[in-house]
Amino acid sequence: MKAPRATSTGTTIVGCIYDGGLVLGADTRATEGPIVADKNCEKIHYLAPNMYCCGAGTAADTEFTTALISSNLELHRLSTGRDARVVTAMTMLKQMLFKYQGHIGAALVLGGYDVNGPQLYTIAPHGSTDKLPYVTMGSGSMAAMAIFESRWKKGMTREQAVELVKDAIESGVFNDLGSGSNVDVCVITKSKVDYLRNYRKPNEREPKEQSYKFKRGTTAVLTTEITSLVDIETEPSNAGASEGRA
Repeated sequence: MKAPRATSTGTTIVGCIYDGGLVLGADTRATEGPIVADKNCEKIHYLAPNMYCCGAGTAADTEFTTALISSNLELHRLSTGRDARVVTAMTMLKQMLFKYQGHIGAALVLGGYDVNGPQLYTIAPHGSTDKLPYVTMGSGSMAAMAIFESRWKKGMTREQAVELVKDAIESGVFNDLGSGSNVDVCVITKSKVDYLRNYRKPNEREPKEQSYKFKRGTTAVLTTEITSLVDIETEPSNAGASEGRA
């Protein structure tokens, strides 16, 4: 028997912290094997008013996992009377994914702003986590990480961070077949969240430069053959045996 192998995720998701908040980014291509199933899907999921989560892997797993944790965080907020901390969401996510031993294919980038400032985590499908100032996940993560490692610096402005995230996602889009289409960006600060849907569209289809319609008769007809169909009458069924034979 062959040993189980990790499912290849077709996505580029990233996040980075800047001076005053954090920025999450994702591409918008959903694949089904070699087929592009959706060119403009949403991969940045709502968790709480101060938290969002990017998902890579099986689309249904990322969507319903984040929806379940979002419900639990809302119950937590109503029970305690205050916004949940990002580490609370991270703990809920990692405990759930670890319980299923990686069979739920959800690789997540969790970002949010709480009493401790901007927090950024990655959560692997088997439950392990990292806390870093900039993170990438998905099949385009290596291309995106190259952008972060060469250009990220401490104390960036919002504009610099958004531009860096945009370039990191585009790096995944143009260097990874599983990533593509547009760039979604989510900026989280202490006071508000800006979800910039389709922040960049680097793969818009250009209009055709000329018409490819041809006039009737352009293609020559080489031969024409008409076959006339004639009705053939058959003998009545009650005719004699000798007469009824065809």
